[in-house]
Amino acid sequence: MPTLNIVGAGHVARVLGRLFHAHAAFTVQQVLARSPASAGCGVDFIAAGSAADYTGLRPADCYMLAVTDDQIGPACEALAAAVPLAGAVVFHCSGALASDQLLAARAAGAHVASVHPIRSFADPEAVAAAFAGTFCGIEGDAAALALLMPALEAIGARPVVIDAAAKTVYHAAAVFASNYLVTVLDAALRAYQAAGIPEPVARELARPLAQESLSNVFRLGAAPALSGPIARGDLATVARQQAAVAAWDAATGALYEALVPPTQALAARKQGG
Repeated sequence: MPTLNIVGAGHVARVLGRLFHAHAAFTVQQVLARSPASAGCGVDFIAAGSAADYTGLRPADCYMLAVTDDQIGPACEALAAAVPLAGAVVFHCSGALASDQLLAARAAGAHVASVHPIRSFADPEAVAAAFAGTFCGIEGDAAALALLMPALEAIGARPVVIDAAAKTVYHAAAVFASNYLVTVLDAALRAYQAAGIPEPVARELARPLAQESLSNVFRLGAAPALSGPIARGDLATVARQQAAVAAWDAATGALYEALVPPTQALAARKQGG
């Protein structure tokens, strides 16, 4: 098995390290972290390898940088200064940054990549137990992907190759699908409350609408799932709603207004499809 050194001992490092070891995708060799205690905890969770620092680092076939985004560059530079990297694979786990952040490793002759597991790691034990089927956005050098793709498939991941130049847009997709969805639903709940409906009841009113819409999007696609006044071409109703919402709450009115043009474009796709 190829050897793996892990830089970082947080939740992502621990889960992937344990899975790579348990499924014989890599031989976990060493774990580095901010402190020896943290590295030791990582080794204990992974159940393989030994704690180390850069001065005692041994060469490996592959290096995983599971550190915060602002530490990817410095960690990569420290790695390149500590061990020969020519021919090795170095990858990071950021969802927002591409593999081009691993400049020092590439300059040292390494093949670089990024691997972003698309899920929450809040509970490492639970994630490690139910990781199979997890999508991973992956991009990088061909030689790096040739090593990482089978390793990810061995732990039950579903690798999806993405365009490195669009890595930030890729990460924003998760914000649209999760964070901004919550913001829009909050606007709906507050609007119900503005009409005199108690908040718990507002949630029950919004629930079937939101759940059916989500179900339709994932079953049919976004354009076929669109309904409502814009989909019907009832722009008079849209104008009245926009004015009423703006009069009630200016910020929510601006949100409503901003959503009209992309929803009209979506309606055009629906009609054209």
